[in-house]
Amino acid sequence: MEVLEVFDPSGLTEVTELHAPRLETLEGKKIGLLSDDMWQAHRTFPLIEKLLRDRVPGATVIPYTELPLGNSKIDRDETAELIAEEGFDAVIVGNAA
Repeated sequence: MEVLEVFDPSGLTEVTELHAPRLETLEGKKIGLLSDDMWQAHRTFPLIEKLLRDRVPGATVIPYTELPLGNSKIDRDETAELIAEEGFDAVIVGNAA
């Protein structure tokens, strides 16, 4: 007799880490674009930057080219410290593949 174990495909059953709370507004916020330098980042991040600048003119948007670039750099403690030290309110990390 075969025994099959079935997993619930609807997602995690236990949340072990909470995400940061959402900002009420992006107006007046400093937003960094942090790229893993994969999947057409040179195309998507300039578009994300333009959309943010158009939709939230009061926000300060720091382009991905001015922050550490690539998987080997964006998940380092030094990058997290830089983000904290520079006073970013939000960071958009990576892009979909």
